[in-house]
Amino acid sequence: MTDAQTLRIRWQDALLAARGTASGPDPLPYADNLLERWAEPQRRYHTVAHLAQVLDQVDTLAAHATAPDLVRLAVWFHDAVYRPDRSENEERSAALAERALPEAGLPDAATAEVARLVRLTVTHDPAPGDTDGEVLCDADLAILASGPKEYAAYAAQVREEYGFVPDELFRTGRADVLRQLLGLPRLFRTPHGAAEWESRARQNLTTELELLTG
Repeated sequence: MTDAQTLRIRWQDALLAARGTASGPDPLPYADNLLERWAEPQRRYHTVAHLAQVLDQVDTLAAHATAPDLVRLAVWFHDAVYRPDRSENEERSAALAERALPEAGLPDAATAEVARLVRLTVTHDPAPGDTDGEVLCDADLAILASGPKEYAAYAAQVREEYGFVPDELFRTGRADVLRQLLGLPRLFRTPHGAAEWESRARQNLTTELELLTG
């Protein structure tokens, strides 16, 4: 199967599990709409590859989640609306989930939880005990703990997405983001994330900050 076909099946499995029934609207048109969004030309990092990677990390962390299939649906929506020159992407993505998921047959309470999780990706700072939020945020930030080459590629892709920003302004803004992340008491909240990703991620962030400000 192609990557797109695999992703369509993963969407279908998550939605049907969250709905609790196979009856209802066909899930696949919703997957196709979301995949079109994730393939928009302005994206360099926030692409279908990122979607697949975050879904894979949720699978790694799923035992920590209370409702892993709702977390998976939140992954599909968390960057579904993405314009690098706008600041309300997460809110617009959450609003998209609030419109689309009831049409796709998801109950109201489950839809509200997915939208809440999407909004958490503004800060990546879930409250203590919010296990689903911890899984989503850790999965989304897992790229920070990648190896040197993968991290360098990620940083380059982020720069490409903000190609319309002059170098000096980009360096200042990106450095602020890195400092905000490094200022968090913990980047990762799940046991796996804390044990396996925290140290390497902080190394990567510190190195990038030094390169930007050195």
